[in-house]
Amino acid sequence: MSKQLKVTLVKSLNGRLAAHKACARGLGIRRINNPVSVIDTPENRGMINKISYMLRVEEA
Repeated sequence: MSKQLKVTLVKSLNGRLAAHKACARGLGIRRINNPVSVIDTPENRGMINKISYMLRVEEA
């Protein structure tokens, strides 16, 4: 079974770069403090690393 990561947005997307907003949408994040489970893949890790300053990441 694939490893899952629990990703939670902790800072607003308002005023962020379009690429950073796109990363949040790509991870399935919709609103602040709403956790989302994503599969731990290199693609998802890249998006998480790019916007890590707005996220809280835990192993699910």
